[in-house]
Amino acid sequence: MKRLIPLISLALISIAATTLEHHDEESSASTLELGSRLELFVDDYLTDSMEGLELKLHTPESAGKAMVFDKPWEGVTSGSEAVVFQDGDLYRMYYRGSSHAGYALESILEPGEVVVPEHPHTACYAESRDGIHWARPSLGLIEFEGSKENNIVWMGTGSASFMVVKDVNPAAPDQERYKAVGPDKGGLFAFTSPDGIHWKQMQEEPILTDGAFDSPNLTFWDTVEEHYVCVYRDFANGVRTIRTSTSTDFRNWTTGQWGDFGEAPLEHLYTNATWPYFRAPHIYLAFPRRFLPWKTMKPFDQGSISGCSDAIFMSSRDAVHWTRFLEAFIRPGIGVRNWAHRTNTPAWGLLATQPDEISLFIQRDYTFPSNYMERMVIRTDGFVSLHAGYSGGEWISKPLTFEGDNLVLNLATSAAGSIRLEIQDADGNPIPGFALEESPLIWGDEIEHQVVWSRSHAKTTSDKPLRRLAGKPVRLRFIMKDADLFSLRFR
Repeated sequence: MKRLIPLISLALISIAATTLEHHDEESSASTLELGSRLELFVDDYLTDSMEGLELKLHTPESAGKAMVFDKPWEGVTSGSEAVVFQDGDLYRMYYRGSSHAGYALESILEPGEVVVPEHPHTACYAESRDGIHWARPSLGLIEFEGSKENNIVWMGTGSASFMVVKDVNPAAPDQERYKAVGPDKGGLFAFTSPDGIHWKQMQEEPILTDGAFDSPNLTFWDTVEEHYVCVYRDFANGVRTIRTSTSTDFRNWTTGQWGDFGEAPLEHLYTNATWPYFRAPHIYLAFPRRFLPWKTMKPFDQGSISGCSDAIFMSSRDAVHWTRFLEAFIRPGIGVRNWAHRTNTPAWGLLATQPDEISLFIQRDYTFPSNYMERMVIRTDGFVSLHAGYSGGEWISKPLTFEGDNLVLNLATSAAGSIRLEIQDADGNPIPGFALEESPLIWGDEIEHQVVWSRSHAKTTSDKPLRRLAGKPVRLRFIMKDADLFSLRFR
């Protein structure tokens, strides 16, 4: 561990600044350019070394039931194909209405429970003003059992997994502002809508044919790379996995690339729930449902469908190469009904329901009349943290450049815990005014904590001492004790 006592004369500060400038060109090839974007600690992208610390996966907490799928056009296998997103002042949810009666084990139903009879798949719509309380509008569009008093937006081709997205591509025609994809015989088909309610099939032929597509397949406009992305289901050596394709026009797509999970063991990823994180769109977050077909809990071993499922977390910066945490992000939990074979499917999408809270949704009690969508909440950016126990540890970043004159941290410590920060040059030498001994003691629990160096410590008359380091290759060094660091941002 390198610990250098900083020289604090103004002359040496000037020399250090000159050295930083000289180092710019020779280190540019290996220097991360952060600009002013938010960075999460969901992978090792920023990390050069760490000792005594770990990347710790956090888990969301239940916030109660969001919707029970008990309508005649819904049923016991509803909600496993669902998407949520914010659309201006409105929150939208699209989900499958389905009741596969053969999956329901009537021998273990509670007295009075009734299974909705089996029916063709329906693509349903719900909406909310706060992302918490949801309602089914009566749309009057599609007849179901003699009535149009329902919230069905589509039936037929693709309705078994009708995954909707608002197209944020500024060049997209207004009549195609909302898009959806759904599988059917022959491949993956595309649909468009001007308002998210009235739909038509985009073209007769499928947009993709090189996959299995037998679970949610997801498309969206990548605002960073400026192309469409499709993350879809396929099988590799008999194992459920994902492929990724791209397009510039939503009609012509590249051959899908197989997901690369590094040294992580092969596991069945039944769904993927991949989306660019809305606070950091250069990072893809995914919440796959992991399926274990060889593990069946009693009493489900009485039926013909085996297996159990949980939800995991992974991230990527290209939607092909993934950092995957092996521990469960969401466990089945207490209650035998959530140990049924294909329950615990996360919906696609995250909602900012409070300044410090993100809501996500997961389908529960699959194959039972109690089948419902559960809202869960997690801290803003709080999926993974750089974590220090009480004994503490050290983390050093790769060389990086930034824009701006403030550093903002999303952090949580105990009362006894703390974080201290040193800024180094690209070679690992403390920069005068930003050495560890001159760091403010950082502690507390804040989504946005602005790091403030005193003028005397930073050896400057400016209120913005970071300004002189902007654009120059530097390293960050954190010394942490009983603390979690979730994200950082210069701005």
